[in-house]
Amino acid sequence: MEKYTVRKYTSEDFALWNAFVAKAKNATFLFNRNFMEYHNDRFTDFSLLVFEDKKLVAVFPANRAGEELHSHQGLSYGGVVVENSVKIQEFIDIFEAVCLYAKLHFKKMFLKVLPAIYSKHFSDELLYVLFLKNAELIRRDTLFVLDNQVESDISKKRKYEIKKGEKHNLEIRETTDFSAFWNEILIPVLHEKHQAKPVHSLDEIKLLHSRFPDNIKQFDVYFEDKIVAGTTLFVTENVVHSQYIGSDWQRSKLGSVDFLYDFLIKKYALEKRFFDMGASNKDNGKTLNEGLAYWKESFGARTLVQDFYELEL
Repeated sequence: MEKYTVRKYTSEDFALWNAFVAKAKNATFLFNRNFMEYHNDRFTDFSLLVFEDKKLVAVFPANRAGEELHSHQGLSYGGVVVENSVKIQEFIDIFEAVCLYAKLHFKKMFLKVLPAIYSKHFSDELLYVLFLKNAELIRRDTLFVLDNQVESDISKKRKYEIKKGEKHNLEIRETTDFSAFWNEILIPVLHEKHQAKPVHSLDEIKLLHSRFPDNIKQFDVYFEDKIVAGTTLFVTENVVHSQYIGSDWQRSKLGSVDFLYDFLIKKYALEKRFFDMGASNKDNGKTLNEGLAYWKESFGARTLVQDFYELEL
């Protein structure tokens, strides 16, 4: 354990961090500093680097919140990022070094686990070490995922809704302009239904797209040349993920969202193994949105869980 040293990330580590994340087995573009730092005004970064002698062997995307160290709260997932060559005992020792360092500054750690589909190789070492350290499971979300290597049946209801879209001659447009979807669909719908705002502002999603044009995609649905629905996708090595989805009041009449997702599932079926339609929970996973879960399952998606842990230091 003494062979590992831990220190806090600084701006001088920018290139080193990004080069490591690019070759890690359990990282996506969300861990690139160009993504992590778009919202530095909202989070106090406290990311960590772990070295064996002078060699970087792990990073931990994280932020400070008072006396707590969190898997970065501005990211969908996190954990200790390593290369595929790291063995289980090495990971245990690396994590212990992280905990010993964190203990000097914090009372608790909160970790959000990277869902298995986002890893390039099996990487459940974090779950095992959290078990060894008696970490408390405090949240479990249900993600609904299509595996394109397994044949899945789409329900009659979904087929009926897709036919509506065909009947109404809906048009799907891939675009690099997020304005129409944000201003005419996403922001109004979130405000009306949930009194909420998108996690990313329009300016932020434009900035992120400019930095990651191959990873962030926008598809809009038009009826008679007017936008009626859309979705924003985050595309990683193995996964297409629905980051945002929305439609206007004509959804049930036009079948716009079903039409769009049928198109996208087919489009990416040969390019990516998994299509992650996202979580359907609230109350830290205790409450399931049954209607939303049913809609995703009727496309053939099935449940994968994402776990969140609290660890006393």
